[in-house]
Amino acid sequence: MSGFNTKAVHAGGGADPQTGAHATPIYQTSTFTYFDAEQGRALFAGEREGFIYTRIGNPTTRALENKVAALEGAEDAVAFSSGMAAISALLVTVLKAGDEVAFLDPIYGGTDGFFFEILTKFGVTIHRCHDLQDLTQVLSEKVKVVFFEPITNPTLKVWDFSEVVKQAKSVGALVVVDNTFPTPYLFRPLEHGADVVVHSATKYLSGHGDLIAGLVAGKADLVQMVRFEGLRHLGGALGPFEAFLLLRGIKTLHVRMEAHSRNALQVARHLQGHPAVKAVHYPGLESHPSHKEAQQYLKASGGVLAIELDGGFPTCARFLDSLKLFTQAVSLGDVESLACHPASTTHSPMPEEARQAAGVTDGLVRLSIGIEDPEDLIADLEQALAACAMVHEMV
Repeated sequence: MSGFNTKAVHAGGGADPQTGAHATPIYQTSTFTYFDAEQGRALFAGEREGFIYTRIGNPTTRALENKVAALEGAEDAVAFSSGMAAISALLVTVLKAGDEVAFLDPIYGGTDGFFFEILTKFGVTIHRCHDLQDLTQVLSEKVKVVFFEPITNPTLKVWDFSEVVKQAKSVGALVVVDNTFPTPYLFRPLEHGADVVVHSATKYLSGHGDLIAGLVAGKADLVQMVRFEGLRHLGGALGPFEAFLLLRGIKTLHVRMEAHSRNALQVARHLQGHPAVKAVHYPGLESHPSHKEAQQYLKASGGVLAIELDGGFPTCARFLDSLKLFTQAVSLGDVESLACHPASTTHSPMPEEARQAAGVTDGLVRLSIGIEDPEDLIADLEQALAACAMVHEMV
C-alpha cells in the first residue's frame, strides 16, 4: 500500500484470522489467558509476543496503532486514553530532573498547563518561546525537547518547520510535534525531521465527537519505552471500544479533511473584510502572515480558523450565544461545526500576560468548521455578527 487514502482504509485491518470478521473485532476483555506458566513468564519478560492485560495492550488497540503508524510514516505507535495522557506519558518517559523543554507559543492550553504546573514540580525547566528568535536564545545542550504545533492552537500560525527542526537538532533536542490540527493527511512531521508525533485523536482522527483518545508515533525503540512506562507504570490505556470507533473514523479521514479544509477556506474568505470582524486568522488566505509556510508544508490549511472581534469577551459572548448552527464546545475536528472563546476556556490555564503575548486575546473566537453546506455556515455566522452589531447600536 502506497497511497494515503488506501492506507487510511486498509492499514491495520484485514479479516480476523480466526473468525473471518471483516471489521476489526472489539476484544472487550481486561485480561488474556496464557495456557501454561512458562508462556506467562515469557510474555511478561517480553520474550514472546502476545497480549497479557488490556492496560498494556489489546488486539483492537494494536490494529489502531498499526494504522496510525502507517499514516504518519512511523515505525510504531502507541495509543492512550486521551491526548494529554499521550503527551504526559511521552514527556515523563524522556525527561528527568535538570532537563529543559522549549516550546513555541501558543500551544493547547492543557499542554501549557502540564508544562508549567506539573513538569516544573519535578525539576524540569520550561522555556516559552514566542518566535524562532526566542527559540535560538534559549537553546542549549540542557534542552532535551523542543515541542510545537505545526498549526498553532488557536492563532493558526504555521511555523517554518525545517528551521525549527534545524535549530532543535543543533543541540541534540528531541523534536516533538503535536499534529492534531493538520493530521497526517495534511502534513507528516516525521518526513520533515521530527522525532515524535503526538495526537489528540479525539479531534480529526475520530471526527465524530464520540470518544477521547491520544497517540504517540515515532521510532520503534522510543515508542516501546513510552508504551512500557506510559501504560505499564502510569496507566492511561485506551479502551478497545474507543479503539474500534477510532479505527472506523480514520477510514474517512481523507474525505473529511478535504471537506473541512474546503469549507474553512470558503468561510474565511467570506469573513475577510467583514465590517464586524477585526481580523481573520486562517493560513489558507493569501493575506495571512504564514501563507507562504502553509503553501510550503501543508496539503491544505485545515478546518480551523479564528476571528477577532472588537469589544473583548462581552462581544464574543453575544456572538457565540447568537449562533444557531454552530455548537458552543471546546473540542474541534467534528463533522459538526463548533465554536468557542479560547481565552476563557481551552487556554484559560495560561497566565493572562502569556496569553496576550501569544495572541490569544479576549476578542478571539475559534471556529472549527464542519462538513455542513458552507452556505448554511456562512448564513449562521452572518446573523450572529448582525446580532452583535444590533446590540452595539442599542448601546
